[in-house]
This record gives sequence, structure tokens and C-alpha cells, in this order.
Amino acid sequence: MAAAPADESDPTEFEPSGRFGTPGRPLRRSSFLVGFTGALGVLLAYAVFVGLRNAAGILVLVVIALFLAVGLHPAVVRLRGWGLSHGLAVAVVALTVVLLIVGGVLALVPPVVSQSGEFVDQLPHYVEELRRNPTVNDLVERYGLVDRMRSAASADNLARALGGVLGGAQLIFGTIFRMLTVLVLTIYFLAYFDKLRSLGYALVPRSRRERVQLIGDEILTKVGAYMVGALTIAVLAGASTFVFALAVRLPYPFALAVVVAVTDLIPQIGATLGAVIVALVGFATDLPVGIACVAFFVIYQQVENYLIYPKIMRRSVAVNEVAALLAALLGVSLMGVVGALIAIPTVAALQLILREVVLPRQESR
Repeated sequence: MAAAPADESDPTEFEPSGRFGTPGRPLRRSSFLVGFTGALGVLLAYAVFVGLRNAAGILVLVVIALFLAVGLHPAVVRLRGWGLSHGLAVAVVALTVVLLIVGGVLALVPPVVSQSGEFVDQLPHYVEELRRNPTVNDLVERYGLVDRMRSAASADNLARALGGVLGGAQLIFGTIFRMLTVLVLTIYFLAYFDKLRSLGYALVPRSRRERVQLIGDEILTKVGAYMVGALTIAVLAGASTFVFALAVRLPYPFALAVVVAVTDLIPQIGATLGAVIVALVGFATDLPVGIACVAFFVIYQQVENYLIYPKIMRRSVAVNEVAALLAALLGVSLMGVVGALIAIPTVAALQLILREVVLPRQESR
């Protein structure tokens, strides 16, 4: 039996169906109703506050996933433009992200584990080397630093420092759980991105929906462009570091490249942080190598700040330097590294709203 043709008057996804009757007239505004409604409003506000406070950790993960979904959505759109279906495009982007995460973990974990073990084993030896200095030797003898170092470097003390075996396992599995949660949420947000955006615009009154949609799409475009630009700059920084590390024969060049690429995503201070880490490894390897690392990053950061960054970011976000610095510091204080990552696109969005909505309204008064 053939299906009946769809009626043009059928409601859309976000319009009432009319199958549940006609809404009645509004209730009378009696003093009892106003007071009762106000009390319910206060209780509801307090309940929302308590809920947000208790769910702060999960909300941070949701914010991270939303930010990643907005940043990765242009890649999904590009793949769909090449002829891929929506589901396949989301799967390709998600698989690429998973491979990048796995590659970064495989590059970082072995060096960290091996170097930590070597440092613990060699810690008393380092103290013995320092004892060749008379002043340091006097301090070592006076406070018994050698014995304290040996006891602190023992496996039992390290286990207690990590909260025991259960605490260490809880930390590891908690981190894995948070990463998986962000990954799953990001995939869901990417898969239903258009529907979620349409639902958000449907909540706006019809008289203002078109203007809100234009501004909202511009904000999403800027956030996505910033994400793509930041990832591009980070990859260039990591690739340059990898080539340099191979040239001067630094240990674990790929791991150092991953560290520089990840830290370069942090606005304002990330590039300097990555340079300090690589320079410390260089000085630990050899003094000339450490000096070469410092010289390399001084030159590279000038090239990145004045050539690479303006060329890549000129079409994404344009934020005042002072506002970007203040936003990064405020983001770090509120949400840590995540706050620093979303600080600049958030300021760009607020800047657009201020220019297009707030200031014209103030001028018209």
C-alpha cells in the first residue's frame, strides 16, 4: 500500500503538532499566585545552582566536547562537499582524532616512564655529584640529604605519594574515562550538529530569529576557523621541533615534537612553555645543544608571531592583544588549560555581540 503524501500543513520538527488540544487562557495574576511563583522560582534557582556545582566536572567535559565539535565541523562539511555521506564524514573525522590521540599517547608515555625510572634511580648519584662542592657538601652532611633522597626515591614512598596502588589506578582510569567521555560527546555533537543548531535557533522568538541565526553562524564560523588555524600552527611548531631535534640529536624527538605541538595550542604562554621543556632537555643532554635549543626557539617564535600566525589567523578571529591576554589568564583561573584554549574564541564571540547588538542598541537610546 502506497504511503499517503505528506501534507504541506504538517508541523515541522520544532512546531506544535496540535494533537494535544488548544492552550487555555493565562491564569489570573492573584497575589497568592505571584508569591507562590516567586517562591518556586527561588527554589528552582537554588536547585539549579546546586546541580551546576555538583556537576561542574561533567559540564567542563561537555564544554570541551562542544568546542571540539564546533572546531571539527568544518572538516565534516568539507568531506561532505567531496561526496561523502554525513555519517561517513563524521566517522572519518572521529577516526582521525582517535589516531592522533593514540599517537600522542604512544609518543609520550614510554619516554616519561623510562626517564622517571632513571631519575629515581640516579637521584642519590646526583646528590653525590653535588657534594663535590664544599658548600653543598656541608648542607648534605648537616641535614642528611643523601639518606632522605634514598628514602624518598623508594617504591613505597612513591606509591604513598600517588595515593597507593588504588589511588594511582583511580587516577589513570579517571583520566581515561574523561577522555572517552569527551570523545563520545564530540562524536554525538558532530553527528547531530545541524539539528542542535536548528533547535537552538528555534528557541529564539521568530521576530529575532533571522538576526540571531546570522550572528550565531558567524560566531560558529569564527570558532571553527580559530580551531583549524590553531591546529595548523601547532602542527607546524611540532614538525619544526621534530626536524630540529633530529638535527641536534635530542633524545625522543617525536615526543618533544608532540609536547611542543600540544603546548602551542595554549594561547600566550603555550609556545614559551614548550620551548622551556625542550631547552631543559637540551641542557640535560649537552650545554651547546641547550644553547642551540634556546636560539632555535627564539628565532622560531619570532617567525611564528610575525609571519605564520598573522597569515593563518587573519580570516578567523581578530582580538585585541590585551583582551586576549586577560581572557587567557581568566580562563586559566576558572577552567585551567581548557579555559585558556577557549578564551580567545569566546572573546571573539563577545566582541561580535558587543559590536552588532549592544553598541547599536546603546546608540539608538
